[in-house]
Amino acid sequence: MTFDRENLSASTKLRLSMTTLLIASFLWLSALPARAISLIRDPDIEYSLQQLAAPILNAAGLGGSVRILVVSDSKLNAFVVDRKHIFINSGLLLRTNSPAMLQAVIAHEAAHIANGHIARRTQNFGNARTVAGLGAVLAAVAAAASGSAEAGAGIAIGVTSSAQRVFLSHTRSEEASADKSAISYLVRAGVDTKGAVNVFELFRGQEALNTNRQDPYVRSHPLTRDRLRAAKAAAQAHAGKAKPNPKSDYWFGRAKGKLSAFMRSPKWTKRNLKTSPSKDVRLMREAVMHHRQSNSKKAISTINQAIALRPNDPYLYELKGQILIESRQIKASVAAYKKGADLAPNNALMLGGYGRALLAAKNPRAALGVLEKARSIDFRDRRILRDLGGAYAQTGNPGMAAVATAERYALQGRMKDAGIQAKRALAVLPQGSTGWRRADDIAVAAKRAEKKKKR
Repeated sequence: MTFDRENLSASTKLRLSMTTLLIASFLWLSALPARAISLIRDPDIEYSLQQLAAPILNAAGLGGSVRILVVSDSKLNAFVVDRKHIFINSGLLLRTNSPAMLQAVIAHEAAHIANGHIARRTQNFGNARTVAGLGAVLAAVAAAASGSAEAGAGIAIGVTSSAQRVFLSHTRSEEASADKSAISYLVRAGVDTKGAVNVFELFRGQEALNTNRQDPYVRSHPLTRDRLRAAKAAAQAHAGKAKPNPKSDYWFGRAKGKLSAFMRSPKWTKRNLKTSPSKDVRLMREAVMHHRQSNSKKAISTINQAIALRPNDPYLYELKGQILIESRQIKASVAAYKKGADLAPNNALMLGGYGRALLAAKNPRAALGVLEKARSIDFRDRRILRDLGGAYAQTGNPGMAAVATAERYALQGRMKDAGIQAKRALAVLPQGSTGWRRADDIAVAAKRAEKKKKR
């Protein structure tokens, strides 16, 4: 798992247009010191969480419109910032001990979306500048992506902590409403409501602690004895109605298993392999363990055993590709990533890894097509933009290479560098072309950022 933290603290007010890359969505309007937020992007973990969340989201009437993303943070927290994403801290995922617990957290956050809490609080900010700035942060957090086929953290977005606390803090009335809705979603989805009680128990007693020692979830979701009593009563009312769900057990174990294999020590993984929900997940975790111990031969042999059990699983091929490319077996990594991309042709993270392997194999023309497709799926992905810039440069298109580089710098908040690259692109690209318009948007944004800086 690769962690790739980059702080954004640009103080830029940008021009918006239909043709822009929407760089405005990724830049904070305040020059205050920023705190980094990093996402862990891994196609396997994200797919597993979506499978786990699907029945809850369907019960909430949200369907497939909401994505579950993992924040690289050991503290216990989960939150929503818009109607399209639910964020779960890695620490919370690792501390939950059943799919019902994690599904209860997802149900609660989904209730905040379905009940309109996010929309109301955004409207209530009142100050247009604050709303614009907040919107930039929310879009940035939601869109941050590493573009890696690795389980690596995405772009770290700078957020002023005071604004984040204000936006993420729910009122007690909202919490009561979300609790009630969440229980109904769990019941409709056939999930054991005791998971909600177990989540409360996990945080029980923290409100008595000094705020500096509390987990963020407690500060943003005020807990009360009344809420715990209500959850226990609801769980009791529906006790015994939920049936065992091997599918949920599998996807929970797979998501948690892969995350822990990368984040915890190989010795810990070895001791806990027996907790895996199935043989293929155990082998996947074991392969990660060997890989982190620099034993590529054992890692590849082990992941091949997992693939033999699930030959049409794209995410096992993706992990094999990561192990191979990081072991400098480039040709073999291309084949593994290609197989994964063939099985999951619309997964931007998968395509990004495949394109990266093709570049490493010195096949920039093939990489260009793959990376362009990846960008069309997720145009906010910094690593895809980096590799896309390299592919353009190696295939003799310096103008588009400069555009991709300018976009990447803009996502990092390096507006001066972005402006320089944008000017280079404008000088060589046909005026009015798609690339030229993207470069022009960034050039204008960079100019405004410079003016603001001089005030």
